[in-house]
Amino acid sequence: MPQHPLPAPGPVTRLGRLVQPADANEHGTLFGGEAMRFMDEAAAVAAIRYSRGSVVTAHVDAVDFRASVPIGAFLEASARVVGVGRTSMLVEVILESEDRHTAARTITTTGRFVFVAIDGGGKPRVVVAGD
Repeated sequence: MPQHPLPAPGPVTRLGRLVQPADANEHGTLFGGEAMRFMDEAAAVAAIRYSRGSVVTAHVDAVDFRASVPIGAFLEASARVVGVGRTSMLVEVILESEDRHTAARTITTTGRFVFVAIDGGGKPRVVVAGD
């Protein structure tokens, strides 16, 4: 688990997508697991960019679902590294939906993900921060 908060968080990584019917539950809203998958992907990109190498998800903590996301909404995940340990990084992720007709944005889900930097053999490696 990362022990050292960063004095200034890493750069923000943003991924976007459109919520499709295949992503939805019987209520016509985004499955929670699909939200988590998208957040994990954004967090991984932020960790890869920060460490300049391969990473794996080690821990998911404090995922809070705040609002549902209907089919057809735009979805944006914003992720950034906020803490670093010897081989690990703590990444905070905010998931927002955007109404395609009004452009109103709502924070729907937040979470914290821990990633471990790995070498070519899949073993933990020291995190070397990118610029």
